Amino acid sequence: MAATHWDPLEGLTTLRKEMDRAFEDFFRGRPFQTRERGALEPAVDVSETPDTVVVKAQVPGVRREHLQLTITEDTLTIKGEVQGEEVSKDRTFYQREIRHGSFHRAIPLPVAVRSEQAKAQLKDGILEVTFPKSEQGKAKDIPIDVSE
Repeated sequence: MAATHWDPLEGLTTLRKEMDRAFEDFFRGRPFQTRERGALEPAVDVSETPDTVVVKAQVPGVRREHLQLTITEDTLTIKGEVQGEEVSKDRTFYQREIRHGSFHRAIPLPVAVRSEQAKAQLKDGILEVTFPKSEQGKAKDIPIDVSE
C-alpha cells in the first residue's frame, strides 16, 4: 500500500484562485459572467420610469438571429449564443478569457407590464427591452380623508 501525502490546505488554493477570478471579473466589468457549471449569463440592468420598465443586457458579439426573448407573467427570459471562432490545432493559447457558448438568463420584472406592447432593440452590443407598465403596475395616489 502506497502512502499519500495529505495537505489540509490543498482545497484553499483552489478556493483562492476562484475568488481571485471572481473579483477580477467583477472589477473588469466583463459582459458575460460565468455561473455554476460554467453557464454564461449576460450582465443586466433593470430600471423603471413612471410608465415603463426597461431591461438592458450586455450581449457583445451576439447577432440578432442568435437571441430569443420570452416573457411570462413576471419574468423576461433572454436566451442566446456567443459564437466562437474556429481554432486550429496548431494554435497555442497563453490566455483565454473570451467566453463562447449558449447563455440563458431569467430576469424578474419589478411590476406588472403589458408584454404584448414590448419593444426590443439591439445596438452596439446592448439589448434594450422596454415594457409599458400595466395599470396595476403603475403607482397611484390614494387620497386621505380627514376625520375627527
